[in-house]
Amino acid sequence: MTALAGLIVGIALLLGGGALLVRGASLVAARYGIPPMVVALTIVAFGTSAPELVVNVIGAARGATSLAFGNIVGSNISNLALILGAAALMAPLTIQGQVVRREVPLLLLATSFLTVMALDTLLGGQPSIIGRSDSILLLLLFCVFVYYTTRDILQARHSDALMGHIEANPLIDTEPRGRFGWASVAAGIALLFVGGEMTIRSGVQVAAILGISATIVGLFMVSVGTSMPELVTSMIAARRKESDLAVGNVVGSNVFNTLAVLPATGLTREIPVPGGGVGDVIFSLLLTALLIPLFIFGRAHIGRTSACFLLIVYTAYVAARVSLETAI
Repeated sequence: MTALAGLIVGIALLLGGGALLVRGASLVAARYGIPPMVVALTIVAFGTSAPELVVNVIGAARGATSLAFGNIVGSNISNLALILGAAALMAPLTIQGQVVRREVPLLLLATSFLTVMALDTLLGGQPSIIGRSDSILLLLLFCVFVYYTTRDILQARHSDALMGHIEANPLIDTEPRGRFGWASVAAGIALLFVGGEMTIRSGVQVAAILGISATIVGLFMVSVGTSMPELVTSMIAARRKESDLAVGNVVGSNVFNTLAVLPATGLTREIPVPGGGVGDVIFSLLLTALLIPLFIFGRAHIGRTSACFLLIVYTAYVAARVSLETAI
C-alpha cells in the first residue's frame, strides 16, 4: 500500500471510528436517561473532534509533533475559512441566538492565548514550545469555557435559536439500545486507534516522499480529512436554514481543538512550534478576529459574497504556504 493510500485509509478509519463512537456513546447516554439536548451539546459536539484528538496524541507519542501541530492549526483554519465559507455559500448564515455570539469571543481569547504561547522566540528569546505548563493553562481555560457554556445553555434553553434547532431536529437517534451502544463504542475506539496509527505513519511517509515538512501534511491533508464531520454537519445545518447550528459547530470544534486536543497533546509530549507555525497560528487568529464584527457588532450575517471571500482567502493561503515551503 502506498503512503498516500495509507493516509486516505487511515483518515477514513478515523472518521468511521469517530462516527461509531458518537453513536454508541449517545445510545448509552440515552439508556441512562441523559436528555438529548445534553447528548447533542457534549457527546456529539466533542465526538466530532475525536479524530483530531487521536491523531495528535498518537503523533505526540510517536514524536511526530510537527504533524500534530499542523493538524490542530490546520483544522481551525479550515473550519473558519473552508467549512464556514462552504456552508454560507450553500445558504447565507444569520445568527439569531446568544449562545453562539458568546462563544465567538471565547474562541478569540483561546486563540490569542495560543498565539502568545507560540511567540516565545520573539518575546523571550527562547525556542517556541507548547509545554506542559502551557497545556495545563489551556485545559483550565477549557473548564471555564465548559462552565459558562453550560450556564448559557441552561439559561437560554427555551429562547435560543441553537437550542430550538437541536430540540426540534436531534443530531442523532438516541433511542435507548444500550447493548448495541457499548458495541459501537468499542468498535469506534478500535477504529480510531488503528486509523490514528495508520494516519501518522503514512503522513510522515507522504511528507518524506514529497519533500515537504510533516507540518504541511498536517495543515492541508490530515486536518481537512479529520474535519469532514464538521463540514457535513455545517452544510446540512445550512441547507436546513439552521445557521446557529452551522456556526456553533465550527466555533465549538475550534474551541475544543485549541483548549482540549492541543493541551492533551502537549501533556503527552512538549510540542515545538515548527517553522512557519507562528504564521499559521497568527493567520488562525486573524480569521477568528474576523468573526467579531460579523457576529458581535454587525447584523450577525455571512452572505454568499463573504463566503466567496473566505474560500478565496483559504485557497490563497494554501497556495502561498505550500509555495513558500517548496521554495525553501
